[in-house]
Amino acid sequence: MIDWTVTSHTETLETATGDGVARLTMSRPASLNAFDDALQRDFLDAVVAAAEDDAVRCVLITGRGRAFSAGADLALDEIGPHVRLAPRTERELTRFYNPIVRRLREMPKPVIAAVNGAAAGVGCAVAVACDHVVGARSSSFALAFSKVGLTLDGGASLLVGARVGFGRASRMALLAERIDADTALAWGLIDAVVDDDDLSGHTEALARELASGPTDAYAATKASLNVAFLHRLEDSFESEIAGQTALVDGDHFRSAITRFASRPRS
Repeated sequence: MIDWTVTSHTETLETATGDGVARLTMSRPASLNAFDDALQRDFLDAVVAAAEDDAVRCVLITGRGRAFSAGADLALDEIGPHVRLAPRTERELTRFYNPIVRRLREMPKPVIAAVNGAAAGVGCAVAVACDHVVGARSSSFALAFSKVGLTLDGGASLLVGARVGFGRASRMALLAERIDADTALAWGLIDAVVDDDDLSGHTEALARELASGPTDAYAATKASLNVAFLHRLEDSFESEIAGQTALVDGDHFRSAITRFASRPRS
């Protein structure tokens, strides 16, 4: 096990380091680590800092509590009937979500996702943007955008397709199915499944192994894989922005948000 030292702690994210590994822990457990404005900003800052820190040779990303990340946090109090959401949506995709995914792919060191629960929406995109994805037995993966009348974002249209192929990516996106860990492994969406109690130990051991390896070779390998499989990532970002901004002020999304807001809270 790695002897972690906490180097940064905000209300939304904890960064710890040890043995050449930086661990980024999303820390909004009450909201299933959904990305609000603060987590978007803190997560991007932490990814940039890890990429630029020569002492960090591997990055490990996980979530606190019952989920990896439930995706975007819909600020219901800001969604009034006359509020246009397209400008905010474009800003969030352009300034935060897409740069996060871009930085994960361009980072010249390996990145591991330790998925401890639900990875949904842009949370799923962040997970599969990592180089090695390990799911706890109870983890699940979903692209549930269509359930609220939206389309994919965060590069999910390319990242998921690159891992599972066109047919399965289309099924996940159009049917908005929740994919369990064993199915995700069989499809190639993730790289390993371990029992829940073993997730931390397994991913820390893997991170230590990668941190002790040839970082320059890993960086060159990532760059080559990006060219081979993800060279259209920027095109996907642009297409997703166009689709999302066209849909976010539409009736389907407004109706879905109204239903969500009126649900009884337990």
